[in-house]
Amino acid sequence: MPDRGFRSFGSRSLPYTPIRSASTNSNWSFRSIPSSNKSDMSRVHHHGDFSKTSQPDPVRWLERNSNNRYAVPKGHLPHFSIIDRRPKAAMISLVRNSELKGMMHSMQQLEYRWNRKYQYPWIFFNDEPFTEEFKAATRNLTSAKCYYEVVPKEHWSLPSWIDESRFMNSLEYLGTIGVGKGWMVSYHHMCRWNSGFFYKHPFLRSYDWYWRVEPDVHYSCDIDYDVFRFMRDNNLKYGFNMNILDDARSFPSLWSRTRAFAAAHANLIHSDADLDWLLDPENGGEYNNCQFFSNFEIGSLNFWRGEANEAYFNWLDKAGGFYYERFGDAPVHTLSVAMFLPKSEVWFFRDIGYQHDINHHCPPHREGKCSCEPTRMDENFYKLVPLESPQKKPADTCIRQFLGGDWLKKKQGWTMAGEKAFGGDGYHGYEILGDE
Repeated sequence: MPDRGFRSFGSRSLPYTPIRSASTNSNWSFRSIPSSNKSDMSRVHHHGDFSKTSQPDPVRWLERNSNNRYAVPKGHLPHFSIIDRRPKAAMISLVRNSELKGMMHSMQQLEYRWNRKYQYPWIFFNDEPFTEEFKAATRNLTSAKCYYEVVPKEHWSLPSWIDESRFMNSLEYLGTIGVGKGWMVSYHHMCRWNSGFFYKHPFLRSYDWYWRVEPDVHYSCDIDYDVFRFMRDNNLKYGFNMNILDDARSFPSLWSRTRAFAAAHANLIHSDADLDWLLDPENGGEYNNCQFFSNFEIGSLNFWRGEANEAYFNWLDKAGGFYYERFGDAPVHTLSVAMFLPKSEVWFFRDIGYQHDINHHCPPHREGKCSCEPTRMDENFYKLVPLESPQKKPADTCIRQFLGGDWLKKKQGWTMAGEKAFGGDGYHGYEILGDE
């Protein structure tokens, strides 16, 4: 099932692996896509299902260009002839003045690991003006340009169709049942902005690509290629490096509203869309709550600006789920990507070491490349699901559902029930361990 997402390095082709349907009991289905693939991210990407494509081969691209080929000589950016052919791209951060220390930490890490070699600009967004202290401190951490923008008021306030009393009641309810930050008004504004407004900010009109950077995150591996060129040259639209579950109590109506949208706008669904990996055959083909961890995103702004995504966001927005519930940008982005892109335009950045709070992704690596202990790709599967949440976990981890193929094969004689009987969590029966 995956696609480019996990297709990274290699040269080996595998035979076609049929993609499983969501459920024989489900009356909801999307077209599945066949696959072929290559694999060293190869080792990861060559065991999955990948769509047939005539697009440039990202594995080959990485083999040729993971040598800092497009790095910018220090201090030469204004005179560097190749600048005109660079992607129009930037790192973007939604951050408060009070988060300066955490933002400096993230910048220092990403600059050291990557951007000091490429000098892409930083664009900071805030719902209030940045202080001079914030500007001076962040500018001092990079030789790239920095820009400081305020989120338009209409993008950070209750829309006219939201009943404020109902919203206040929902805040109290979400807080009572312990949905993470569900009681915070600003968090609802933030989820809505990240879901459907960040790419509309006037300052981003001249940009085509973005890398979302949060305060207080860790980048633990050297990145030896231009990630924006990689995305552009290989016709990739969305990149992630964790695929996880979150608390489903945050968005109880999201899937029913998504199904209603797809039924009403079937013409907008991509002909090679594949949502089967997001459906749980053991739960009537309902949404399994898997989602790309959107705190790390590298993507195309033009994809989000497109007609299909805009229609979907507006549909959800008018339904009130960002306020009456706590629709998050992660599941919203995941469902949008799955409906409106073929998997051949989605990439799993297994090679980028990243940590946000308790979620930690560290790839296998050669000595000296990373400062972290390698983790299994399943490492973060259900870390964000609180014990009090009654949601049912799918039979396979989210990343394996996305990758499909050999990644789903179980050891002979293994059963989930048997593993749980001996104290396991039921997700250690795979033939391929996931530390590739």
